[in-house]
Amino acid sequence: MVVRTPRSAPAVDTDPGIAPVSALPGIGPALVAALARLGLERVQDLWFHLPLRYEDKTRVTAIADLCVGERAQVAGVVEAVERGFRYRPQLKVAIGDASQQTLLLRFFHFNRAQAEQLLPGTRMLCFGEVRHGTQGLEMVHPQYQRLSGDAAVAVDDLLSPIYPTTEGLGQKRLAGVIGKALALLPTAEQLELIPPGLCAEHGLTSLRDALLYVHRPPPDAHLGQLMLGHHPAQQRLAFEELLTQHLSLKRMRAAVRLRHAPALGGSGGLRRQLLAGLSFKLTAAQQRVSAEVEQDLAQTKPMLRLVQGDVGSGKTVVAALAALATVEAGYQVALMAPTELLAEQHLHNFRHWLQPLGIEVEWLAGKLSGKARKLALERTAAGAAVVIGTHALMQEGVTFAQLGLVIVDEQHRFGVQQRLALRDKGRDGELVPHQLVLTATPIPRTLAMSAYADLDVSSIDELPPGRTPVQTIAISNARRPEVIERIHVACSEGRQVYWVCTLIEESEQLRAQAAEVAHAELSAALNGFQIGLIHGRMKPKEKQAVMDAFKAGELSVLVATTVIEVGVDVPRASLMVIENSERLGLAQLHQLRGRVGRGALASNCVLLYQPPLGQLARERLQVMRETSDGFRIAEKDLELRGPGEVLGTRQTGQLAFRIADLTRDAHLLPAVQQVGARMLAKHPQQTERLIERWIGGAARYVNA
Repeated sequence: MVVRTPRSAPAVDTDPGIAPVSALPGIGPALVAALARLGLERVQDLWFHLPLRYEDKTRVTAIADLCVGERAQVAGVVEAVERGFRYRPQLKVAIGDASQQTLLLRFFHFNRAQAEQLLPGTRMLCFGEVRHGTQGLEMVHPQYQRLSGDAAVAVDDLLSPIYPTTEGLGQKRLAGVIGKALALLPTAEQLELIPPGLCAEHGLTSLRDALLYVHRPPPDAHLGQLMLGHHPAQQRLAFEELLTQHLSLKRMRAAVRLRHAPALGGSGGLRRQLLAGLSFKLTAAQQRVSAEVEQDLAQTKPMLRLVQGDVGSGKTVVAALAALATVEAGYQVALMAPTELLAEQHLHNFRHWLQPLGIEVEWLAGKLSGKARKLALERTAAGAAVVIGTHALMQEGVTFAQLGLVIVDEQHRFGVQQRLALRDKGRDGELVPHQLVLTATPIPRTLAMSAYADLDVSSIDELPPGRTPVQTIAISNARRPEVIERIHVACSEGRQVYWVCTLIEESEQLRAQAAEVAHAELSAALNGFQIGLIHGRMKPKEKQAVMDAFKAGELSVLVATTVIEVGVDVPRASLMVIENSERLGLAQLHQLRGRVGRGALASNCVLLYQPPLGQLARERLQVMRETSDGFRIAEKDLELRGPGEVLGTRQTGQLAFRIADLTRDAHLLPAVQQVGARMLAKHPQQTERLIERWIGGAARYVNA
């Protein structure tokens, strides 16, 4: 006989959402501290602390009906117990039920009292994942409880939510606290912050009903739908979460635009001089985006513009033209890049283009020290026209005389506080510098609509003429000798080659060839050709010397770690070999491949992989073989890895969604934008309360 254990219904008399969690009964200081580690400080935080997944303990499954890979609840009687110590302590408990089948329960962590309680004849209720074992079906470390006598098996009347938790706070205790908070949910009208008219227009169901359903799904709920996040209750919550993020970004954009920036208009003389001296003509896309940037700079409202373009599309010269407009107006430019190698590449380009025009370009990186650093700081404070560097630009002691433009390359590689710090260095009363963000990782439309709602987006969607498509093939590491022979042929024809490794030192665990080992191997195999080596632990001068030698054609092969992922431009390099390519994400593979095909030579990329390939790795390599379209690759990368990893923002909280998923829920974004525009215009108070509900104090950093 099976009976259901009822759960109490919530009371809905008040709306205590802003009350601290300590106001709930039975919540002491230790529990308050544990909840705070999860960001749960107010009662409403508990309402919106949503389950990651669910367990179905509403029914008992016969052992004969169990399926491998599923999580199920089983009731049975202990038939045999065995304790073993051959390799490590192990407790094996065999249970049987009325279906005349046996299930093995295996425990590796147990104590003596536990073993002594599980005697033959003991009735048990177990829940866990079913898997194949050496002796048939088994569960490893299932949840279990002993049943007394012939008492009925009590099962839950609702699916059991599994919440994100923290050390010292178990699921049962956390669920109990959330239950206390849900008992204080206000009425549907009090809880709802999206105006009724907008809810009706877009078919949004009751937020209160959605919360109660997600926290307490009934036994007949579609578990598969819930696990995928497709249930209408989850979609209602996802809509509100996406709306809140959108509102937060738009509100912060509006707050920045309330400030004033210097109008950086000029005669355009420096621009004309630079363009006349270039060895190439700007593409139509470069001209269009450059005009958009210059129009922004001429305004007294701060520019907030993202310039995205595929590898090799020519973003750097657009940034240089923006810098010239700034300098011509009498203001300074700060350009920040995430790595010294990329910053050095910008330094080389800017000095090559700007110094002939009489413009000073200063260098400021973390490894600059002593007298050189002191002089760089003094020149920056005195008004050096263009200052290029890494995160060192944001350190204490770095001051600008009159900063008018901040250029951030590969924004997603920085933490949000870092980006804010650099912007804040340009504050002069109500004046703030213009901001230009560059990225060579095309942003999928879904992310542009969501994560970059605070920025105007420009796309350089055209490659310079003369670029040849890169042919890509994937080859097992077992065919390594063939690849090295191919390199020998390429070098004999005067071509240059990149060989990219993912580690600096040998690692048996990752089975990745170290750059140093590969360098030794290729030096021996390619006798008569000069092989260079570059990695992140080398000193900046050493790295630059190797890069200069490779650019000058003195080296036939450059063995490198992924430090050459962005910014390196060697037109004669026409072959790229990427070792252990299965370990890299799509965006990184695309960036690396973009180092070749930068001239007129037919170029190739070889993706060496270590079999066997997992499903995700196989999909990534297939996409790389099929297309060189950075936007399609970015969409696939978002699908495979998720927004947090694509943007590199897992550590910032920017996209730490509780329930929304930008890939799954992209169809909601047009309605989110429509509702967001109406709320900002007509319902500012509800907008503020929504942001406070979902984001709280983190809102400032979403805009960095």
